[in-house]
Amino acid sequence: MGVRRAVEMVLDAPDKHEGPIFTYGPLIHNPQVLKLLKKKGISVINDIPALENGQNGKGGRGTVLIRAHGVPPRAKDELRERGFTVIDATCPRVIKVQTIIRKHAGKGYEIIIIGDRDHPEVIGLLGYAGDKGHVAGTLEDLESLPGFDRAIIVAQTTQNTIFFEKVKQRVVEKFPHYKIFDTICDSTEKRQAEVKHLAASVDALIVVGGYNSGNTQRLAEIARQTGKPAYHIETGSELDPESLSSARSIAITAGASTPNWIIKRIYRTIETLPSHRDHFSRRMLFTLQRTLLLTNIYVSLGAGCLCYACSKLQGISDYRSYVLISMLYVQSMHIFNNLTGTESDHYNDPDRAIFYDKYKVILAVLAFFSGAMGLTKAYSMGLLPFLILLVMSITGLSYNLRLVPEGLMGGKYRRIRDIPGSKTLLIALAWGVVTSVFPPLSVSAQVKLGTLPVFIWAAGMAFVRTAFFDILDMQGDRIVGKDTIPILLGEKRTMGFLKSVLIAITVILFLSGALGFTSGLGFFLVICPIFLFIIILAHEQGYLLAGMRLEFLVETHFILAGMITICWSLIVRHS
Repeated sequence: MGVRRAVEMVLDAPDKHEGPIFTYGPLIHNPQVLKLLKKKGISVINDIPALENGQNGKGGRGTVLIRAHGVPPRAKDELRERGFTVIDATCPRVIKVQTIIRKHAGKGYEIIIIGDRDHPEVIGLLGYAGDKGHVAGTLEDLESLPGFDRAIIVAQTTQNTIFFEKVKQRVVEKFPHYKIFDTICDSTEKRQAEVKHLAASVDALIVVGGYNSGNTQRLAEIARQTGKPAYHIETGSELDPESLSSARSIAITAGASTPNWIIKRIYRTIETLPSHRDHFSRRMLFTLQRTLLLTNIYVSLGAGCLCYACSKLQGISDYRSYVLISMLYVQSMHIFNNLTGTESDHYNDPDRAIFYDKYKVILAVLAFFSGAMGLTKAYSMGLLPFLILLVMSITGLSYNLRLVPEGLMGGKYRRIRDIPGSKTLLIALAWGVVTSVFPPLSVSAQVKLGTLPVFIWAAGMAFVRTAFFDILDMQGDRIVGKDTIPILLGEKRTMGFLKSVLIAITVILFLSGALGFTSGLGFFLVICPIFLFIIILAHEQGYLLAGMRLEFLVETHFILAGMITICWSLIVRHS
């Protein structure tokens, strides 16, 4: 939590605070994140610069963010005195320890910090202890300290829980009058306990994180102590598939400073391992799934299934042309937008980014011909269908393009994608229109009352699907400056909202069938939002991790709508 908060604060800083932007010391112990911040123009200062001639220390030198580990209080005061705006990104759990130390040092207690003397967090904590501070990195260090009349024991928040238990036991035996505070971060404590627990049920463990990260080193140490093969890596390139080839189950954990996008890369790499070692049929199935997802063919099939279901709900019998057009439109738009907006994919879905970089010409040709065929088919059906699809296509193609000159709108909203939440809303509207509104408009140039609940259902399902993927991609989107709905609302609130939307569209679909606005198919199609609700719940509970399997299941709920409609049509035909 503290690390994610610090990274989010520094990424948001250029839009909220006076530049240039600095961090006082490395923000976190992860070289990939530090390299990313440097690329975005956020520099590191390790020493507080002196005032130059003509400077008065009253601001104007930029903004400095205090690292997640915290700093001595005097450092913050000096930065302000030198003219910097100071933003404190210290982890709240570290702030809690600082408060405990300041309170008891003020009352005359000696402060014993169990931690690494040279660690930035410990250096910062010593600043709050003043001349009352002492550091013990080992039991021998603790034994070498004199006995104090009054003292407190605190731990570095990322300290090894096993070691701290030994410290507490020794203190209780020799210095029962000392006050002991359990200040190890509960995330650290949980992660260390989980490593020991997971080791009993897996063949190998992988610890992801910076080599200079203290808590990551402790995780790797605990992993090795379990006796199972354990590997500490920083990036996916260091992963050796051969060393894991015999493992049937693999546990992944990561240090607190490891960003989600690196963990996701590791997971996706490991996810491909079964394709290298399993039977031919499983390798073929994996390759097929991967190809269908990367080329957006599976999502276009889903759009066709959704259009088929929407047509049947509205009693439209000649649905084939609309199904084809919806498939071609979605295929074209998704490929074009992936080709022009791959920046975030390098963090969110590196496999897709590599695929699009490698086959961009072939994919561009596929997207062009899909779009052209869709427009040609729409034109053959009449001017109105053609104009509707043309407007939707132009809007979709212009999503990532700079439409407003740099001097206007403050240079902020130059593209449609720059409008907060626009991606999710536009995709939902586009899917809703092409699958549920386009067919009745093409048939009679008008829509009936029954079209409204069908549109709400189709657009709602597409909205939940896209927003859920946005939740999985929050960190990469924040890095490239995308203001998606989850970034605006927060992960928990967005997840709750999506579940509410699924419940609402389930009720609407059921009532529209009961009131006769749509066909009886609606009673059966409520399975689709329920299916998606279960998938989201399974992800929340940790049963489905972000990867190809989860993505495939989410897209499958559209295919499910088509399968249910086929079964319903056969039953009606033979009844």
